[in-house]
Amino acid sequence: MAFDAYRCYLSLKNHFTKDHYDYHKYGGKTRATKETFYKRKDRFWFEKFARQKNDKEVEDFFVSNFVSCSDPESMWIGEMIKDGEGRYTDWKKKVESLSYVFKEESESLFQDNKVDEVFDCSGGNPIVLRKFLGGNISLETLVIYDRILGYGNNFDKKLKDPVWETVSRRVRKYTPFLNIDVFRYKKILKEVVIDGT
Repeated sequence: MAFDAYRCYLSLKNHFTKDHYDYHKYGGKTRATKETFYKRKDRFWFEKFARQKNDKEVEDFFVSNFVSCSDPESMWIGEMIKDGEGRYTDWKKKVESLSYVFKEESESLFQDNKVDEVFDCSGGNPIVLRKFLGGNISLETLVIYDRILGYGNNFDKKLKDPVWETVSRRVRKYTPFLNIDVFRYKKILKEVVIDGT
């Protein structure tokens, strides 16, 4: 049980930090062995942690921690032990009220901007990316926009910018973990854009 939580941690860290590793494709498998796990000083935390949560909660805990930091590569288990539960709780609240969060952030974004302007990357970083980097839009909203509008591929081709490349990876890697009803969010976005004009 504790070893499974450790393996989940390692595979999700690989998923969010390595382009070639896909958590879902490989079924969360890693090369970790029980011998290496039992040599770790933090194994007692994993044992306690695994007793408190079911498998889905373990996965969600690690996902929430990796997506809540700007650089998953620098996220280490000590930070999760210290602050992880708070990030997990905040993430759960956001995901449970995602349609509300999406609507609020979209209203703010399209209040002064047209859709074409928000996703225009011909003059450098588009408005949507600047708003995300400024903390006005969540990663979840970026993921939803990409699912609805598919802007990511266009940005990948046109923006040769390390900042965008990092954000693009985060969006790409996070997408499979969010259960997005595209039709519902299209409807919300349509209402925001039409009512805002």
